[in-house]
Amino acid sequence: MKKLILSMMVAGTTLSVSAQNIDFEEYKLNNGLSVILHEDRTAPVVVTSVMYHVGAKDEQPDRTGFAHFFEHLLFEGTENIGRGDWFKLVTSNGGMNNANTSDDRTYYYEVFPSNNLELALWMESERMLHPVINQIGVDTQNEVVKEEKRLRVDNQPYGNIIKAIKESLFTKHPYRWTTIGEMEHLDAATLDEFKAFFDKFYNPNNAVLVVAGDFDRAQAKTWIKQYFGDIPKGDPIKRNTYTEDPITQPIKTTWEDPNIQLPMYAVAYRTPGMKTREARVLDMVSTLLSGGKSSRLYKKMVDDDKTALEVGAFNFSQADYSSYIIFGIPMSGSTQEQLLAGYDAEIKKLQTELISDRELQMLRNKFENQYVSSNATVEGVAHNLATYHLLYGDTNLINTEIDIYNSVTKEEIRDVARTYLNPNQRVVLDYIPAAQTASN
Repeated sequence: MKKLILSMMVAGTTLSVSAQNIDFEEYKLNNGLSVILHEDRTAPVVVTSVMYHVGAKDEQPDRTGFAHFFEHLLFEGTENIGRGDWFKLVTSNGGMNNANTSDDRTYYYEVFPSNNLELALWMESERMLHPVINQIGVDTQNEVVKEEKRLRVDNQPYGNIIKAIKESLFTKHPYRWTTIGEMEHLDAATLDEFKAFFDKFYNPNNAVLVVAGDFDRAQAKTWIKQYFGDIPKGDPIKRNTYTEDPITQPIKTTWEDPNIQLPMYAVAYRTPGMKTREARVLDMVSTLLSGGKSSRLYKKMVDDDKTALEVGAFNFSQADYSSYIIFGIPMSGSTQEQLLAGYDAEIKKLQTELISDRELQMLRNKFENQYVSSNATVEGVAHNLATYHLLYGDTNLINTEIDIYNSVTKEEIRDVARTYLNPNQRVVLDYIPAAQTASN
């Protein structure tokens, strides 16, 4: 019954954001923990989240998968929460929780009825200060991660396409490996290595705490200081900077997948990181090319020419570099050359012809809608506040980023396509069934 009530409350936490800003307060504790508070009394629900500035890019080449592994491991229990009791404690108090990891950060959150804010804060402080990291937990979660990799990657049709692209698109940057990592690296790691990884990255000065929803601000500040204020500050983290050499000639690569019967032909371009204006322009380019069945690529290659069964494009935006990816599954009888020619023809149009006023307005409307949707629940607001603070260094982008998208011009779309989406600047991936040779 509590789960049902909470689900109903969460569903009712929609905000009217199209005509108002997201109000928030941010400050720091003496130990360096960043805190962001956003009050919304629409429904009696409160979100408590912690985002740590640690992801797959902070790992070593022979110890990949650590950040994602800790996403799981830090639910094992603490000195004051018994092993296996974390989820019981959440659900028995009417809550729900989850976590996720990227190459750039790790995010934990709980959604509780608002009268359980203190419990949520205590639990997240326990995760930060008193986790139990022992061999039993490591062995248990190792098997959990292996099963996740089998289900979501290794046994999933086209499940390794991002891996196939990244390992060719990047040669120096840690983006060249996947977030989930390699299982042999986790198998080889010692307990001391896991403890050292935690000690280095899971500290208050490497994290941001967000409380969003129905709560009393003064009381929340008291509890935050009580539960987080005495957690010791960690050592400053020295992060390496990786600069990739420009791609000046096509990089051709092949990946064989035993789970597919139809090939997928993809191209990928290394593009600027998420904080740049160019990254936002490329977001709009991807929407123009493949944002639904009325988009340029779909109409041309699926509807008109019938060379592709499916086609799409997206800007995989990350902190240091992004990856602009176009992919397609050919219709029977279509070749890799035909699909690449189709991609290139639509890109060439972007590089030589300005998009229409109608298309530009359509793009602005879509991004306005995405903005409203992303901030339509307290969960979404909490996540966005943490992301803009930690990865962009500007929390108020939750209110102003839409202005950047709305200011993009037709000329910028043309110029960014000219700069970053050229045939000599990309990886060309032939992703084929394991028993089939590449068709050239």
